[in-house]
Amino acid sequence: MNIHAKTVTSLHRGLTGFSLIELMIVVAAISIIAAIGYPSYINSVVKTKRAAAEGCVSQYAGYMERFYTQNLRYDKDTAGGNNPVVGKTNDNPPPPLVLDCAGPQNSGADYDFSVAAATPSTFTVTATPKGSQLSRDSSCAALSINQAGTKLPATGGCW
Repeated sequence: MNIHAKTVTSLHRGLTGFSLIELMIVVAAISIIAAIGYPSYINSVVKTKRAAAEGCVSQYAGYMERFYTQNLRYDKDTAGGNNPVVGKTNDNPPPPLVLDCAGPQNSGADYDFSVAAATPSTFTVTATPKGSQLSRDSSCAALSINQAGTKLPATGGCW
């Protein structure tokens, strides 16, 4: 019996767990890695959402150009009806047509899209950030493109 007790005791000695100090060192290391990585992750998310908004603004501009090709003006069709994507200004109701890219499952959750200032020969498409995108992407604010292909803001690497 003595031999068996010695064997069990020696086996238990090798099976000790982590000490509290070792556990605290691992937690501290993970915390440091997370503190360095989280801001980079958030920055990547902001840039990705901005790139999606840029794509959607370009889709709206493409729609406007197709509309012009068919109607020879940006604001109304040949029957005199309004362009279905123009609206959502202070005096206009929201437009009856919203492109898929501006839906809440896509860029619409982080940006408001509007086609304003449409005249027979001009238009401006704008993507305005909202919610957390507005606070995190303060350097770029709203993204706009007009009928001449001029992108604003032109500085800061926003486009």
